[in-house]
Amino acid sequence: MSQREKILAVLVGGIIVIFGGGFGLRAIWMKPLKELDRKTSGLREKLDKVRAERRAFFAAEDAVKKSEQRAFSDELDQASAKSGEMLTKMILQSGLPESEFTRLPVGPRKMAGANEIGWSVQGEGKLQRVIDLLFLLQESPYLHRLDGLVVSPGETAGFVRVRFRYLTLVMEPAPIVDPIELKSKYTLESPERIIYNTIITRDILRPYVKRQASPKPGAPGQPGTSPAPGTPPGPESFRIVSLSEWMGQPEIHVRDMTNQRTLRYKPGDTLAGGPIVMVDYRRMPMPGTIGLESYSRVIVKIGSDFFAIEHGKTLADKYKLPPNDWPEQLAKLSK
Repeated sequence: MSQREKILAVLVGGIIVIFGGGFGLRAIWMKPLKELDRKTSGLREKLDKVRAERRAFFAAEDAVKKSEQRAFSDELDQASAKSGEMLTKMILQSGLPESEFTRLPVGPRKMAGANEIGWSVQGEGKLQRVIDLLFLLQESPYLHRLDGLVVSPGETAGFVRVRFRYLTLVMEPAPIVDPIELKSKYTLESPERIIYNTIITRDILRPYVKRQASPKPGAPGQPGTSPAPGTPPGPESFRIVSLSEWMGQPEIHVRDMTNQRTLRYKPGDTLAGGPIVMVDYRRMPMPGTIGLESYSRVIVKIGSDFFAIEHGKTLADKYKLPPNDWPEQLAKLSK
């Protein structure tokens, strides 16, 4: 190997050693820097997550405070009383007879951070008035939810039966908020209410009524003829229009359709030939009707037997209650 080749080999080897050493030192220096960048990136992600959770917390706190300002009360009993009072006022404001609407307390049902309470309502009235009631309740400024709404045709043209639950929340624990004056944005004269008049105009819930044949003359008291003057009204003239409960005491409202007045009874009073034993609020099939259910009935004792009359039926529709359909309280009373 010549002297020139030796010098060239030494230069090439030196360059290789320098580059190799440089890459080695770079690897040694860059490894802790990369680890530091990884930790920094992880801390930055955690910080962003904490900031997002903090923003979400304050947003949720504001939402809870706004909801608390719309709550009836931060106490269960007071919230139940105020919501029941508002419900009664809106029934009357809608032009519906209070006596024909049953209101039963619902709850409390434990939820995360709150208790759910409310009222189970059912009754009958003119279609327009029922729509007025539902509109007022739905647009109520208080914290609420309408649940399980069922509207079905009534026995009279233009009348409907309605059933729903009016539910609200009681915060637990309740945040401290400044009270505000709650006022509904809409009234029954608002355009938002007028748009529902199409339902009333179409009257889609009117039951089909078969055209009756021309009445034939007959003796007084015969089917299809008017009763003789002075004849007292029969049991078919008295209808159970409400089986409400107020302050733990059941009330039975019976409508005298002949004299157009409502009679009130309580357990122990005589009705349909026997004393009233109790009001049963169990969910049961409607007797003689397939697919329909009844949610309340009054039970009377005649002799040694118990008879039931469903809500919305007349006294003539009472039927014997078999022992296997007796409620638990009735079974205890009969022992």
